[in-house]
Amino acid sequence: MAKGKNKSNGGKSQSQLGFEAELFKTADKLRGNMEPSDYKHVALGLIFLKYISDAFEARHAELLAEDAQAAEDKDEYLADNIFWVPKEGRWSHLKANAKRPEIGTLIDDAMRAIEKDNESLKGVLPKDYSRPALNKVMLGELIDLISGITMNEQGGKSRDLLGRVYEYFLAQFAGSEGKRGGEFYTPRSVVQVLVQMLEPYQGRVYDPCCGSGGMFVQSEKFVLQHGGRIGDIAIYGQESNYTTWRLAKMNLAVRGIDSDIRWNNEGSFHKDELRDLRFDHILANPPFNISDWGGDRLREDPRWQFGVPPVGNANYAWLQHIHWHLAPFGTAGVVLANGSMSSNQSGEGEIRKAMVEADAVDCMVALPGQLFYSTQIPACLWFLARDKSNGKRGKETLRDRRGEVLFIDARNMGALVDRTRRELTDEDIQKIADTYHAWRGEKEAGKYADIPGFCKSASLDCIRKHGHVLTPGRYVGAEAVEDEGEPFADKMQRLSAQWREQQQEAARLDAAIEVNLRELGYGG
Repeated sequence: MAKGKNKSNGGKSQSQLGFEAELFKTADKLRGNMEPSDYKHVALGLIFLKYISDAFEARHAELLAEDAQAAEDKDEYLADNIFWVPKEGRWSHLKANAKRPEIGTLIDDAMRAIEKDNESLKGVLPKDYSRPALNKVMLGELIDLISGITMNEQGGKSRDLLGRVYEYFLAQFAGSEGKRGGEFYTPRSVVQVLVQMLEPYQGRVYDPCCGSGGMFVQSEKFVLQHGGRIGDIAIYGQESNYTTWRLAKMNLAVRGIDSDIRWNNEGSFHKDELRDLRFDHILANPPFNISDWGGDRLREDPRWQFGVPPVGNANYAWLQHIHWHLAPFGTAGVVLANGSMSSNQSGEGEIRKAMVEADAVDCMVALPGQLFYSTQIPACLWFLARDKSNGKRGKETLRDRRGEVLFIDARNMGALVDRTRRELTDEDIQKIADTYHAWRGEKEAGKYADIPGFCKSASLDCIRKHGHVLTPGRYVGAEAVEDEGEPFADKMQRLSAQWREQQQEAARLDAAIEVNLRELGYGG
């Protein structure tokens, strides 16, 4: 499985990407002077409405052909994980009335009717389309635009297309909002690294700060792309921002993903909604370096098995909360600021030492800069394991990795997608994941070998010599330089001559510039 081709968005055809990009460009023009943070809920709410309506209409048509009475039975839809959509909530009703001045009120009524008939959507859907400040002509045009998304698609293809559009819009809005966007969205390529490395084929998957649910969407995609069944994993999460929680619920529903996502405004540290559950896979991108996490009220918490985290920084609270929630053979991937790998402030170095000595750390990955919408702070990935002695993975038993940590330096990977942001390519993601799988001893992953400048399997003794600092650059060494077969003395002589020639050419150009300036009257 480790060698399976990554079929992420990076592998889409240009026509598909072009369709989504063009759609967003058109939708963004309709936005006018509206702030992206507000418009996001307007557009995504309508895409969600179109999705559940399409899914309902498709199933409704199938049931009508079989039994007209069954077509009006809500349970028939729930059995297929499809929401019941009453007549006033159906897209066809909104499309027919898109040009009416009261379209905002009709959308709000549709959202309320859907929430009333679907318990899991209570409090999730946006219901402020009738507010006076919202341009109703724009709303009608947006409905027309979204109506055309699945014009020639049926059933599952229609729903998959809407899911892709929803995901693409989420990413674009995150980019538009900058720092605020990063609070609800983790870049796809970062999620892909976590998912490809942890391979969540089955069991419970958890994210204690789940944002808009991107970790879960990619996990489900991974299972399906590798021949698994969508029901093989159970999704659990928690989010403290109510608006973001609503986005997550809609994002998962658009994908047809059943989940247990909890919300409370106290957050996972102070009100751990799933305290008694343990998970096979945990994927998380907590907010970096949070100083006001209320750690002073949690000094005696049993989760702090490796040491009490400092009040002024939540990084090691997140790591220990996540490790606490791992099942006996569970693994976790966590995105954190680079400082977490080396900081010795307020006892963080001692906590890191205790984690390493207890064999809680499996792998460390240094990421390239400019990956995130929300911050320019360089980031890294921590991979934790509850049991490295045999690391059961499904029916497979991995090699005993106790006393070892894998370090991967991916800082030079990725490609710029615009002036300010970088993405890891599918090839980069596959190389990182394959290295980890080979090191863990997975079948069909090939034989692991250290690669200077990229990866190193380090012993605990080696890590102790570095003071338990976990920065990959300290361990992987310099990239190997190809031997050109030229003796050192000859190479120095050639380079010295080349340098002298360049110095002479520079002097000649300086003189020529001086002559030109004098002729123009600028000379001294």
